[in-house]
Amino acid sequence: MRAVVQTVGRASVTVDGEVVGAIENGLLVLLGVTHTDTGQTAQTMARKVHELRILDGERSAADTGAPILVVSQFTLYGDARKGRRPSWLAAAPAEVAEPLVTAVVEALRERGAKVETGRFRTHMLVESTNIGPQTLLLDL
Repeated sequence: MRAVVQTVGRASVTVDGEVVGAIENGLLVLLGVTHTDTGQTAQTMARKVHELRILDGERSAADTGAPILVVSQFTLYGDARKGRRPSWLAAAPAEVAEPLVTAVVEALRERGAKVETGRFRTHMLVESTNIGPQTLLLDL
């Protein structure tokens, strides 16, 4: 599982003109799933994101109650080392990835996090205003 985590002043996801998820002063998490990921990987990623100390004063979303916007992003497993056309072979198929993205979201909520999401298998418009900016890559 791979995540790009950004501190944001605001972030939103729009699908077909409808805002389906939006937060202020929190974390935007772009989340990719690969073939070897499991429910345990999802639990570990949720804990890592929730407890990641990248907010003001080296605090985490767990410390501050900052909201988290999770957006599925299979392209995080794109491989463009050869040629100009990325390969998506390392990305898990949607049937595998969707339940694992849901598992991360549910695990975050079980930890008390305020979580918003994008919408799986749709063309999403993701907007964000980064703070810092701070961007981290988590690779499990």
